[in-house]
This record gives sequence, C-alpha cells and structure tokens, in this order.
Amino acid sequence: MKQVLKLTLEDAKKMMDGAINKAIEIGVDMDIAIVDDGGHLMLFTRMDNARITSINISIDKAFTAAAARKATLDYGNAVRNHGPAFGIQTSHQGRFCVVGGGLPLFVDSQIVGGIGCSSGTPDQDIVVAQAGLDACL
Repeated sequence: MKQVLKLTLEDAKKMMDGAINKAIEIGVDMDIAIVDDGGHLMLFTRMDNARITSINISIDKAFTAAAARKATLDYGNAVRNHGPAFGIQTSHQGRFCVVGGGLPLFVDSQIVGGIGCSSGTPDQDIVVAQAGLDACL
C-alpha cells in the first residue's frame, strides 16, 4: 500500500499568507485559490482591488496545476501551435487554464495540491503563486 500525503487547512493557510504577502510586496491585489490533490477548492481570497474577472481564472489555474501535475505555463506550452496537449483547454467545461500563475504542490514526489493566482501579469501571477508554495514547504 502507498501512503498518501494530504494538504491540510493549516498548510493551505500558510500558502495563502505567503501569496498575499508577496502580492502586497509587489503592489498587485490578487485572486488566490488553493486546491487539494484532486483539484477541489480548499481556500480562496480575493484581495480588495483584485479583478472580479479573475476569480474563476485563479480557481481554474489551481485546478489545472493539481490535475495536470505541472505549472499552467508549462501546460500551455504543450497546447500552443497544435502541440501534444492541443484541445485540452476546451475540455472539462473549459476549466483547464494554460497561462502562467498556476503551480502544483509536490511533497516527497506526491501531488498534494495546487495554487492559482490571477489579476496581475502572468509573471506577477507566477511570482505570487511561487511565494505561496515557498511558504508551505
């Protein structure tokens, strides 16, 4: 039997705090979503001036990172120009997100969750998501 690690609410809170702190540091209010290994939402925050249009995008980025087990930007590169994953962005009712800002969380080579950030540029979204991961590890 394999022992499976699980993301706890306490872990998710650490991730959220790290992401929020980085968003404040770079001066961009974000929508931030954290999901478990199955892509199910555990925690969500919409900072005061985050884009309302980015709420679902952040959740979809977190879902994609956990479900695909890779960064959304990397997944997006496999979609572009009719790449090997082309078409996935329209499956699962359009939930797969293929732009930067979604990162998977691995512990001991096991997927335990994902984080998705949206409202900034793709680079800003990635920086905030990475800060969330770093705060948890």
